[in-house]
Amino acid sequence: MATKVLVIGGAGMLGAPVARRLRADGYQVRIFTRSLEKAQAKFGAEYEVAVGDVEDQPSLLAALQGCQAVHINLEGGLDPDLERRGAENVARAATRSGIQRITLLSGTSVTRENCWYAGTKAKFEAEAAIRAAGAPYTIFQATFFMETLPRFVRGTRASILGSQPLPWHWVAADDYARMVSKAYGTPEAANKTLHVFGPQVWTMRQALQTYCNIVQPDAQVGAVPFWMASLIARLARDKELEAALPFFRYSEKVNEAGDPAEANALLGAPVTTLEQWCQAQVMRG
Repeated sequence: MATKVLVIGGAGMLGAPVARRLRADGYQVRIFTRSLEKAQAKFGAEYEVAVGDVEDQPSLLAALQGCQAVHINLEGGLDPDLERRGAENVARAATRSGIQRITLLSGTSVTRENCWYAGTKAKFEAEAAIRAAGAPYTIFQATFFMETLPRFVRGTRASILGSQPLPWHWVAADDYARMVSKAYGTPEAANKTLHVFGPQVWTMRQALQTYCNIVQPDAQVGAVPFWMASLIARLARDKELEAALPFFRYSEKVNEAGDPAEANALLGAPVTTLEQWCQAQVMRG
């Protein structure tokens, strides 16, 4: 069983809960990040930090030294193909370093049929790289995370792009982190692609309305048509909004895929409801 895990993207929104859960469960954790300041601000001096870039092989090899496992939690943002390039680089470095276990965060709709969308194609090829690395792996195809909901809010406006009619099993990052940690001590989870679904089904608008009702009651929830969002992004030169548009067009057409039954049986099902998660955000201030 792995005793020391390198968490790539460990200072990020979804990587940090994994790092904390692994440490709470008795693993040694090393955070791999491009920003020492960001990692220190998030974790203090309690965690070991390795500074580097997932596209820089020497820094990856140095960070992997002494580790038995690596967890990959990449977010491409404006450059979705970073997930593919990063996973391929980690796979090569892991092979050279004798890594015994690899875990990867992917997405619930990642299938060959959906690779017409660049973000899905990057994740699909990242998964392929990890499967080909030779070490036992667990790939987590997760649905929408509750932690993304604050990103929909700007000031007193909470907006979805398009109509977004499809339902999603929203999941809390802490539940996902628990599953990742448990996978390291569960031999049956090796060489599996597991689907991570939360306990409730909400459309994007329903989830955002619930979040605003509890956490940001002053925010008004509405929908912005794609044509209007595109115009706003162009006039305001808003690169973040411009980059988000293809994803939301995709999410309006492509729903969750797969069955969470195996993941739930092996690692325990996510239990946090959206209301519970929202109340926890209020308590944290």
